Amino acid sequence: MHNPNDRSFVGHPRGLAYIAFTEAWERFSYYGMQTLLVLYMVNRLLHSGHVEHIIGFGPFRRVLEFLYRGHLDIQPLSSAIFGLYTAFVYVTPIIGGLIADHWIGRTRAVIFGALLMAVGQFLVSSEITFLLALACLLAGVGLLKGNLASQVGGLYATGDNRRADAFQIYYIFINAGVIISPLIVGTLGEKVGWAWGFDAAGVGMLIAIAIYLSGRKYLPTDSPAVQEKGATTARATKTKFTRHDRMAIVALLVLLPFLTIAVIPNQQIFNAYLVWAQDHANLIFFGKTIPTTWLITLDSIVSVSFLFIAVVFWRVWSRKFPEPTEINKIAIGSLIAMTGMLSLVAGAAIAARTGGKVSIGWLIAFHVLNSAGFANVFPVSLALYARVAPPSLSGTIIGIYYVAFFAANLSVGWIGGFLERMPAAHFWLLHAALAGTAGIIFFLGGKLFGHLLAPSDNEQKS
Repeated sequence: MHNPNDRSFVGHPRGLAYIAFTEAWERFSYYGMQTLLVLYMVNRLLHSGHVEHIIGFGPFRRVLEFLYRGHLDIQPLSSAIFGLYTAFVYVTPIIGGLIADHWIGRTRAVIFGALLMAVGQFLVSSEITFLLALACLLAGVGLLKGNLASQVGGLYATGDNRRADAFQIYYIFINAGVIISPLIVGTLGEKVGWAWGFDAAGVGMLIAIAIYLSGRKYLPTDSPAVQEKGATTARATKTKFTRHDRMAIVALLVLLPFLTIAVIPNQQIFNAYLVWAQDHANLIFFGKTIPTTWLITLDSIVSVSFLFIAVVFWRVWSRKFPEPTEINKIAIGSLIAMTGMLSLVAGAAIAARTGGKVSIGWLIAFHVLNSAGFANVFPVSLALYARVAPPSLSGTIIGIYYVAFFAANLSVGWIGGFLERMPAAHFWLLHAALAGTAGIIFFLGGKLFGHLLAPSDNEQKS
């Protein structure tokens, strides 16, 4: 049975272990497929002799070219598909949150979503069912993503200060899954065959399902609305919100566009960055040429390292100095990430001047600085939205949180199409400007309405 005072997993409830390992394998599956997606489209799927086999692709392409106002060649077309797919990955959790909060509960939503994702992973390896596979993956992620994340917060009683650390641990396991997936899924896809890579991602999803089912008894109960329906088959009890609750929710909504701007540069890693690195970077590491997808493993290793470093750093910092608010941490992270993009600007500019390829050193500098920044953006922003959300709307608010990623990935797909039309140095300078702008805006936002999102006295008590 779920016990909020349980400390059997590195000082946290045992349920966190099951959620974290489930998420690690789900992310292995999801990011393994996503790591291959653009390279698969650019190098095979969208070429003549293959693209004609995709059911429904003709009308789908016409819609995209209408939205983008012109003919799309292979790279801009792949970028548009990537952006559209990954955008809806982050908006379908709103529907999934509503379904879980009001009808089937978070547990069933996660199980149904995981099953749909597994089906999608196995279908994506066939050219014929490519669009159907993306649809299954979108529906599955919509049911799973926000509801699994909201269960992390549900493991802790009000005022339990382990909650923020739990989300750091949660993100560590996410990145652990992403570290492994390019080494297995990416290598199989690039070196053996695309279908082998995508099928490996499907197997990872089946493992995630098995872990989640085995740990159900240690997970939080479903939302109050679902419990009410199960007991009485009547309408769910409506929670009354205070004025402060309503104003805090408004503040969260106001932050969404700026969170979108902040995450665009990082999300481009899986799109234009891989295509650019494949063609223009010298990917020799310790004397050997590495597969392009291994850059995602490099990024994830560094990301995991900085998630640990961020947890330790802020704990040590808080012993002598006031710890920054969550909004200010996001601002600091965005500005650090900006310096990572400037590394790509420098590498691309030097390569253009010398006529050579970009040294892998500049790519490593980018991943280090970008990861250092986003260690203070992703887990901190998710923890902020989970903490401020009223309990009866937690799944919905987490779903709304992912609207920022929806808009960011639509922008990534659109901006990624500029890669063929802009000098690379200018392309990455644009991304640096976005990160820097977001950092400044979050600092200003913290001064204007940060008090609305500050923890209450009860929350601050351990």
